[in-house]
Amino acid sequence: MISLADIDLVLASTSAYRRDLLMRLTPKFRQQAPLVDETPHLGELPAALAARLAAAKARAVAAANPDALVVGSDQVADCEGLILGKPGNPKNARLQLRASAGREVVFHTAICLIDTRRSPARETSAVDTTRVAFRRLDEGEIERYLAREKPYDCAGSFKSEGLGISLFERIHSQDPTALIGLPLIALCALLREAGIETV
Repeated sequence: MISLADIDLVLASTSAYRRDLLMRLTPKFRQQAPLVDETPHLGELPAALAARLAAAKARAVAAANPDALVVGSDQVADCEGLILGKPGNPKNARLQLRASAGREVVFHTAICLIDTRRSPARETSAVDTTRVAFRRLDEGEIERYLAREKPYDCAGSFKSEGLGISLFERIHSQDPTALIGLPLIALCALLREAGIETV
């Protein structure tokens, strides 16, 4: 087994949330923006979309980083068939929270690890599913929440690691880090499969 500290690890994302999560495993990694079209395909299911985009991001960055381990991840939120992306602004966030209130939203968080130290490169992946039951929210709660946390860069318009936790009745998850954007339990398993020590 090789130590994670001895690997050129590249996170195929500029997300501060994913950066902070990966820092739990190691401070030694680089971030690189993947240039990927994230438009869903016609009829594409949310879990399949998350898996495809995680792989596309990892592949785009792996192509420019030989002799490295590249981590790609993507998250898709599904509210009864409606895909909730990053809202981008208060209006869209308000609409998303209204749609989620009193309902269950399913978050599919995919991860793809590409080992370019091998020839051919080795690709492994996993998808974590987290179910979030939102409590009923009134307009005042939604407005106060958005004013305080401004979650406009988060799928589903909340930050579970912050005040967003107050919007829920319950969470069903195998990995609490997945809801934030990078499933570390799955990543550690993929790293161990690649012969990398995580502890």
